[in-house]
Amino acid sequence: MRMGELAPDNLHVYYCDFAYEPRGPFRMASANIADASARTFAELLSGPMVDIYVGEARHHWALHRNLLCHHSPYFQEHIGDDVKKKTAKLELLDSDPAAFELLVKWLYQGRIDDVSAMPMDKKWDYAHACQKLYVLCDRVSLPQLKNIAIDQFRKGCNEAGLVPGPEEMKPIYESTPPGSPFRKLVSKIAARQIMDPESTSDAGTYKMCFEGHVDFAIDVINAIRQGAGGKLFEDPTDEVGCAFHEHENGASCHNGNGNVK
Repeated sequence: MRMGELAPDNLHVYYCDFAYEPRGPFRMASANIADASARTFAELLSGPMVDIYVGEARHHWALHRNLLCHHSPYFQEHIGDDVKKKTAKLELLDSDPAAFELLVKWLYQGRIDDVSAMPMDKKWDYAHACQKLYVLCDRVSLPQLKNIAIDQFRKGCNEAGLVPGPEEMKPIYESTPPGSPFRKLVSKIAARQIMDPESTSDAGTYKMCFEGHVDFAIDVINAIRQGAGGKLFEDPTDEVGCAFHEHENGASCHNGNGNVK
């Protein structure tokens, strides 16, 4: 490679200022931004900015368009076409600002904070933010960050000794497609809580999830079946007595002597 040539690191550079000659676009789909060369990183931070508004309160960020398009085909599609504009705008009004803060950190640094380094009273809040980050990444096509987010969520729940309730599980089924790893995760958590003899949760705890999403019911039942390890329940058709009879006031079909009334 001759001096001055750029390594083929599959950039997506839509605009260059006077310091760099125009080239591209190319894609880098999976490499960590922290591993980019100095010149590559400088190119990504050249060119126009994008005004992004997040959440109902329209929290505002101004981010580099080259960097956004470099990371995600979603950004490429929504803000990468008109390179003549010096600024562009994107609205993510149904996304969470705390989750977007984590996304911005990863875009520029290639990492987010590790929940293990946080005090105990911060772990659950961070895990919840990572759940929302996962949903955001699913929307804007960032699979690498999705994997990081779900790992931090699991670790945060484990270290905090807490699990999501139905109010946290319901948005996952509203915002992710069938087969999503996060659906698999929360359905397994629900199944474990239902089967745990020391837990106060039962199937009724998750009524709001069952009512709105038949997939949740299917996933939980399958998780229970898998977790039961092939153990077969007793055959209800073979039970002797009146276990399936209607009774009044707790009475049974038998008197104290065991005779049928």
